[in-house]
Amino acid sequence: MALTTLIEQAFAPAATSVRDGNIPGAVLGIVTADGERAVHWAGYAQVEPEQDHVSRETWFDLASLTKVIFTTTRILQLVEAGRIALDDPLVTVMPDLRQYDMNAAERRLTFRQCLAHQTHLPAVEPLYTYGQDPDTLRAFILQRIWQPGPPVYSDINYMLLGIAIERITGQALIDQPLPEKFSFRPDPKLCAATERDTWRGRVIRGEVHDENAFALGGASGHAGLFGTIDGVLDFARSLLDGSGLSPESIRAIRIRESEKRTVGWEGFYLGWHGGDSCSPETVGHTGFTGTGLWLDFERGLAWSLLTNRVHPSRHKDSGILGLRRATGEQVIALFDRR
Repeated sequence: MALTTLIEQAFAPAATSVRDGNIPGAVLGIVTADGERAVHWAGYAQVEPEQDHVSRETWFDLASLTKVIFTTTRILQLVEAGRIALDDPLVTVMPDLRQYDMNAAERRLTFRQCLAHQTHLPAVEPLYTYGQDPDTLRAFILQRIWQPGPPVYSDINYMLLGIAIERITGQALIDQPLPEKFSFRPDPKLCAATERDTWRGRVIRGEVHDENAFALGGASGHAGLFGTIDGVLDFARSLLDGSGLSPESIRAIRIRESEKRTVGWEGFYLGWHGGDSCSPETVGHTGFTGTGLWLDFERGLAWSLLTNRVHPSRHKDSGILGLRRATGEQVIALFDRR
């Protein structure tokens, strides 16, 4: 079965979701380790204030895919360059982290712990409600007395990693060099719209949906990256074929640091968003706006489903978990029958 035929069939759950009005639009892409690729799409990049069809060239707010495509990858590249080590504490490059308490728990956090979400930091904090000056908010993140708790998936981990990248490189995140088909400053006319935001008073298109990333200047370690389906597939293939990172870095994103987490990524487990047919050698990640990427290293296969499921509002049941799982099951079942 040709990959182009496969993807038309694998797109069926997304086509149904678009037809039923659960999501405005969707783009599905599949790529193999040897470079074979197919893309299929349907629906709308924007439904209000006016309609605009989605296409292969539509730029999506990748939301938390920023964590794996940009932040994790950049940290691992800095490790490869000898600038830091995964088990170095963050204070190696941010000596002012909790600078008023030398015994603070945050001063013992390592890059590896933050990447794998093995810290005491909370999942999220509405930092944007404290103001919109990026420098002041960065200082707040560094000096905040974070209440201890069990390890959870935490945006704060990646905000700290984003600040660390800025310190090491001497360059703001929004100005960091990016591969082709990725941007922190996309052309709004080319983007899928996200939410009709009551805080900003408009439909968001071409600016980051995440309020904290917006308040931090438009780019943060946890959110802010935009990309096209082909940009995401280029990135995925570079990990499948080993051209994007060193063997040591690829190993780091595949080896478990906890039951469900590797360095940066989520590892396969029953009930996860990628579907239960994935091999144990699969890692993946999702984004709040409706994006997702999964890499099955055993099969040499990756797929990405990009949607704008929060448009025009997050306050509805888009059925995104069921859609992601059904898509993953379809992709693998069809691929295995080729």
